[in-house]
Amino acid sequence: MEGGERPGRQAALVYNPTKVDAASLRATVTRLSAAAGWTEPLFYETTVDDLGDEITREALAADADAVLVAGGDGTVRAVSEAMCGSGVPLAIVPSGTGNLLARNLRLPLAEPEAMVRAVFDGDTLPMDVGWSKLGRADGTSEEHAFVVMGGIGLDAAMIANTNPQLKKTVGWVAYVDGAARALPGAKPFRVMYELPGHRLHSARVQSVLFANCGSLPAGLDLIPEASVADGALDIVIFQPKGPLGWLLVWRRVAWDNSFLRRFRAGRRVLALRTKDNAVRYSRGAGIELAATEAHPVQLDGDEFGEAVTVNIRVDPGALLVVLPKGHDTKGL
Repeated sequence: MEGGERPGRQAALVYNPTKVDAASLRATVTRLSAAAGWTEPLFYETTVDDLGDEITREALAADADAVLVAGGDGTVRAVSEAMCGSGVPLAIVPSGTGNLLARNLRLPLAEPEAMVRAVFDGDTLPMDVGWSKLGRADGTSEEHAFVVMGGIGLDAAMIANTNPQLKKTVGWVAYVDGAARALPGAKPFRVMYELPGHRLHSARVQSVLFANCGSLPAGLDLIPEASVADGALDIVIFQPKGPLGWLLVWRRVAWDNSFLRRFRAGRRVLALRTKDNAVRYSRGAGIELAATEAHPVQLDGDEFGEAVTVNIRVDPGALLVVLPKGHDTKGL
């Protein structure tokens, strides 16, 4: 990235044409590539049949020296999956509704040119990638990457119940509608789960999340101490009992994690408070989970069908992400 740039370097832009101003973005990448002494960039559009993973592999096969991705969270996830382990820098140009990875990396959300420029004069950070092997009820399995978080149970049902048109109109707020649709039919289900090096557990849960990042939109900190570069994943198990249990969940996420924890006095209050089991946190290299029947799964906010088993693992430092020059990496 810094200094000693060899002639003939080439960037590739993978973008979702429904999420970006394609002409403007392509012009920006072309202009800044030329200014940096790089050759004419490569451009790849996602389609309904190719969310970005296959065309990203085409870009890598063409020996692209850096890849930029512009699209929603699903596009970023698909491109990141293809980039995993390549050693080629990936620049995230915030687009779409959620921008969850960009938010967790604290990238400039309203300055796409800043992220394009960072390809040529910025820094890089080796970031962890999560992998989820999903076992289906028919005995088949498939594995996909995630860079923010995935889950099985109510959170995935909420996403499945979100109106796509409403999401296009109001963005992540549409998930509130999805939650309202999913909650009335939400029932706890039995799972067996085990983290590497720990004993096997059995529990009735509403949802199990496996996370690489901890922050959600609207300033909510689901996992305040989560890090994209610690070589571990955070596991969150939701097991509220009745309406009071859901109030405890909301208090933990919206009040304790997202407000009190920011202040010294608030942290003292949390240290004195009696712990509840409505939300349980763990951290490790992954988790193996089996349910008594198939339940919906989501990865980075996209539906991935139903699964009866989920095998989660972390690939430490597998994705080289681009950051603006001098970007503060403390807490990432």
